[in-house]
Amino acid sequence: MSLWQYLTTLLLIAVQLCKVQTCDNFTDLDLAHSIIGTDLRIRLLLYTNSTATCGSLVSHTNLLAHPQFNMSRPTTFVVHGYRPTGSPPMWLHNITQLLLVRTDGNVIVVDWNHGATNVNYFKVVENTHKVADNLTAFIKMMQESGASLSSIHMIGVSLGAHISGFVGANLNGAIGRITALDPAGPQFTGATPNNRLDAKDAQFVDVLHTDMDALGFREPLGHIDFYANGGADQPGCPKTIFSGTAYFKCDHQRSVLLYLDSLSRTCFTRSFPCSSYKDFLNGNCMNCEQFGEDGCPAFGYDVIEWKDVLLRLGQTKAYFTTNKETPFCMTNYKVEVVIWNQVERWGYITVKLHGNGEEAVATIDHKASNFQKYKNTWLFAQFDKDVKSVNKVSLTFSTGNVFKPKYKLRILQVRLTHLERRDRPLCRYDIILEENKEDTFRPIPCEDSNF
Repeated sequence: MSLWQYLTTLLLIAVQLCKVQTCDNFTDLDLAHSIIGTDLRIRLLLYTNSTATCGSLVSHTNLLAHPQFNMSRPTTFVVHGYRPTGSPPMWLHNITQLLLVRTDGNVIVVDWNHGATNVNYFKVVENTHKVADNLTAFIKMMQESGASLSSIHMIGVSLGAHISGFVGANLNGAIGRITALDPAGPQFTGATPNNRLDAKDAQFVDVLHTDMDALGFREPLGHIDFYANGGADQPGCPKTIFSGTAYFKCDHQRSVLLYLDSLSRTCFTRSFPCSSYKDFLNGNCMNCEQFGEDGCPAFGYDVIEWKDVLLRLGQTKAYFTTNKETPFCMTNYKVEVVIWNQVERWGYITVKLHGNGEEAVATIDHKASNFQKYKNTWLFAQFDKDVKSVNKVSLTFSTGNVFKPKYKLRILQVRLTHLERRDRPLCRYDIILEENKEDTFRPIPCEDSNF
């Protein structure tokens, strides 16, 4: 081999290595693009377990150019929403990595930042149908190459939720699953099912609502609709406009952060099917027998395990509460109290669980509870963390009345039942709670008999 041939060979190898190492990234725009307005361009970025940290641009016309795109494996599309400042979504890297951990398949990030970046929101809404038509054609090409529509999962955020719905409708509801994270409300509230996401758009549609009183959609849209913290104001989000842009977007963005928690299995979040958030907080929806041994459905990625029973039950609204930051999941207990005061008492209960150096707190204060002699009062307690081995319990009774005399709550029996684990309930008998004074005691396993 001549020196020239040797050098040429090295150059070709170097070119191939550069190609291998080149990653295609999500389009990064700025506020100037938004003010000028952007024309629609759709880029599809493919991630697989062999290319988990390096996206590759997929051709809209030649799937054979991507040997790592395996049509026999499930494919998840991630579709973002409105991008008023043009910046890439902060959650893109996390969601692609976590999805690849949960499924040995293809993850495609739908980059329509050109078209989503525009101060004119109405123009962006017009583009959603065009994006959906483009994705529909691409999925049909996948189908011709051997992909099964049942193995396709679309995760849509805000406007991306409705885009996913349009794609599903174009394919006659044959795709396997649509997950909608706080579907956009403006321009879609009041629209007919043909012009928004609908339960008929996929074999299974799960929806999360976190900002239904502003940027999100209020009414149910899927087979199961989760309403985190009632579906509106999220804990930890700003309450006043003086907090800047976070005031407008925090509740809306929380939907993605909650879903990421479910993907990472940071913790388990049980949801409770219920007619209203009020009934949920009042503890009227703790019975999960209709869902069998698995109990009430988990929120998030794993709700697909409840698919069959949810399809049988029909449209379901489910509620859960969260912490203000990750890990967002809370631990749910049923607290039953029987008093022996001669006169009824109204008030609030705070419960603390202690064990292994940890402390979990639940304050039941959404409304004053009514305690009557020998009557079992049910309370729904949601703790900020799960204490695995409880060795002490603290109770505090308060009425909220500053100027009235202090009362005592004479408890005949208190019973705490973990709603996720099948632990034996914890009990304590004959406790006198002085108002606003914490009483700490060691619980004992409850007797088999009921109150």
